[in-house]
Amino acid sequence: MARNRALRRYPPAFIILSALGMLCVIPGLFSVAGVGDLLHPLLADPMAGLAFIVSAVALIGSGAFPLVIARLKEGDGA
Repeated sequence: MARNRALRRYPPAFIILSALGMLCVIPGLFSVAGVGDLLHPLLADPMAGLAFIVSAVALIGSGAFPLVIARLKEGDGA
């Protein structure tokens, strides 16, 4: 049973949306820290960084839904 848990596959939507969220949070943190202009001139504004961070949270949260549904299905034995 423990081996089966270690080999469990994650839903592709969870992986894709979480990866996009992580990619989105990186420029957001740079912008909020004040060094976003090194990446792009539009990231010099900290509010642009805040928008990236909010988008990242939304992407990661959206990716969590397929994971939760898959775990609920697994618990039901379906």
